[in-house]
Amino acid sequence: MNLEIINDEQLIPTARETWIDQLVDYAAKKLDLPDDTEMSISLITDEKIREINREYRQKDRVTDVISFAIEDGEDDDLPNFEELAEELDIPRNIGDLFIAPNHVAEQAKEYDHSFDREFGYTVVHGFLHLNGYDHIEPEDEKVMIKLQEEILDGYGLKR
Repeated sequence: MNLEIINDEQLIPTARETWIDQLVDYAAKKLDLPDDTEMSISLITDEKIREINREYRQKDRVTDVISFAIEDGEDDDLPNFEELAEELDIPRNIGDLFIAPNHVAEQAKEYDHSFDREFGYTVVHGFLHLNGYDHIEPEDEKVMIKLQEEILDGYGLKR
């Protein structure tokens, strides 16, 4: 997995970036993604994620993670990026996550989880969204949550 982590404001220690990279790599292997699959994670302030949430989701509030999947299937005029990447023999880019670590820390306290568990949950949850998983319909939610828990438990981030 080729993961770019953007942590310009040092919202988490640089050493934690390796942990994030390893977690995403573990999740990618669980989904059997090609090793050269690409994505990014931007670690941003609560104010910035609120701004993005307001602009792109019309929700004027802070959230933990926002995912922008390249292959979200909403625009039928776009090519099938997975097929195109294979045809052109280039890495497949699944999209971008924006995560607000300070909000994740607040949620960890609220839910009585460790920061690692809550941050790992946030990363994996967003990662699954980038890979087409959703939880709008109850049947889809069961699939996504089960896979999410398998990844977190397997990585050692049990409740």
